Amino acid sequence: MIDMKRILVFGYSVMSLEAMSRLPREECSILFIAADETEAAIVAEKGFETRVLDFKNDEDLISVGIGTSVDIIFCFYPKDFDNVFLTISARALDRSLTIIAIVDDSESEEKLLAAGANKIIDPYEICGRKVHEMLTKPEISNVLDHTVFGRHDLKIAEIEIPLESYLEGVRVSELNLKSEKYNLILIGVVDRELGDQLHFTNGETDHVLNAGDVLVVMGPSRGCRLFRNEVEYQWT
Repeated sequence: MIDMKRILVFGYSVMSLEAMSRLPREECSILFIAADETEAAIVAEKGFETRVLDFKNDEDLISVGIGTSVDIIFCFYPKDFDNVFLTISARALDRSLTIIAIVDDSESEEKLLAAGANKIIDPYEICGRKVHEMLTKPEISNVLDHTVFGRHDLKIAEIEIPLESYLEGVRVSELNLKSEKYNLILIGVVDRELGDQLHFTNGETDHVLNAGDVLVVMGPSRGCRLFRNEVEYQWT
């Protein structure tokens, strides 16, 4: 029998929705904590259980199981001080709780760690070098593997497009990475013509891929390996 992990997600954003969609429903009990009824309704329409409460009220936090039955919380508020406040409050209620928080300003990272966060996610700091560090020293992957997804095969991979690849000239929107074949998420693209910075895929721009560009993907190791092999060996 699978030991269900109880997870709370605070803060409405594209990232929080994506995180919830990737959690295996058969292994996790997910509750989204909404700021108001409108936010709760939007998330509920996507099939998730929701609850409206004031995260600054300890009694409200206790009422949803922090300190007793919750295993993991995600702090996805857009303002760092909200994530810091929530982290302090949650850590005071449960010393063993796993807290994963997003940070908007890198200077707030130390505050979140001091407040008791186990892992910080800084989306603006991720680039080709950072992803390489995550691959060789996969602290984030380990936390996600062992404490969040309940699986050991989650990977973040950078895949460079070689010359004469079938992906040359293909638009990002044409990639079908979420299919059952790969089951991957495209985090972003490193456009070599613009430098080594990772450009996150947010739907606002439809990048045309060229040789030398690097795709940064996340998903099962099998999907990463299959996609890499097809990209690298398509024309050999």
